[in-house]
Amino acid sequence: MLLDLIATVHEQQPSWQGLLIVPGSGGLIDEAQGLGIEHRVVPFPPSLASLGDADGSMSDGGAFIRRWRAVGRLGASTPAIIGYTRELARAIRAFQPDVIHANGFKMHLLGARAATADSAVLWHLHDYLRSRPLIRPLLRMHRKRCAMVVANSQSVADDAQPELGDALPMRTIYNGINLERFAPEGSMLDLDTLCGLGLSNGEIVRVGMLATAARWKGHEVFLRALSMLPTNLKVRAYVIGGPIYQTGGSQFTMAELHAMADNLGVRERVGFTDYLAEVPAVLRSLDIVVHASTKPEPFGLVVVEGMASGRAVIASAAGGVTELIEDGSNAMVHRPGDAQGLARAIERLVTDRDLRLRLGANGRRTAEGRFDRKRMGAEFASIYESLAVPRAGGVRAAPAHS
Repeated sequence: MLLDLIATVHEQQPSWQGLLIVPGSGGLIDEAQGLGIEHRVVPFPPSLASLGDADGSMSDGGAFIRRWRAVGRLGASTPAIIGYTRELARAIRAFQPDVIHANGFKMHLLGARAATADSAVLWHLHDYLRSRPLIRPLLRMHRKRCAMVVANSQSVADDAQPELGDALPMRTIYNGINLERFAPEGSMLDLDTLCGLGLSNGEIVRVGMLATAARWKGHEVFLRALSMLPTNLKVRAYVIGGPIYQTGGSQFTMAELHAMADNLGVRERVGFTDYLAEVPAVLRSLDIVVHASTKPEPFGLVVVEGMASGRAVIASAAGGVTELIEDGSNAMVHRPGDAQGLARAIERLVTDRDLRLRLGANGRRTAEGRFDRKRMGAEFASIYESLAVPRAGGVRAAPAHS
């Protein structure tokens, strides 16, 4: 999303200068370099990188203990946080941005503290604030340093507004994607070979789940749904993605997912891959794209990407996802955590090719009408202009990513 935003704003406003500040090297930097985006790495110290704040509800005794441990880690990380804020402030002062576009809760706080007085700070919310007991009061403390909040769905905005107050301007801007890249026609992948599965006998319908290994993404629900399908159903499944976070306890290991599939008796009909960079090719290799999150999804990017790719999508109906789809028109839905409901939806789509094609075609039209990255870029460019203090040479924006 961030790369698409930067690329399309640059296309629309070529005179503007931008700098991407990131807390570590990796794929984001590689892709930014490929787009010719100026960037700087200000590395997170390990104690800050591993600090997390998403451990479940307060009614969960284990979560309560983990949160107190997180408080302890936060205290222990204070010297590292102070040092990092200084380094970030130096990078910001050197660039002198009009607008600091901060992504991620850590960068919301750090960017607000490191910002110069003549830089407007924009917080871009991609997640629910009320589920973050440590970050929530800290953001409230720093909200006067923020000029505007943008949420990626109305669901996220409705969650944040009571916490941040009505005095802080807030807008909803849906994520956009590159519709030329996520297109129904194009290159595909041999998922069976990548997963180490044997050749399929006859015509097979391919159903896949693309997600990080975060525990709330619904891997268990997906695998349980597969175990409920008729054994003679011509279907093969794929779990695509893996652990990416440095925070502990928040995600499955690949070994745990393999063991889960073995215990449910579906190991012969499901393959696993780690993260695959060519997401459009992955989606085109599938007939059905499953979104199975057990908690409300802030937005649901894979849902939009699946629709744009002309594939039939089954989505977990909660949070921002419900703003993207119409059940039975451009996607099918199931209740979060309802493995049986998901199994019914999969079986119906496997056995009804016309329905798959109709949902895929309608999904593509939805993506073209609502989720083009050019629309997203234009909306953000308008906000940047409204926040920036006029100066010779146009707007200078420094997106800070966490």
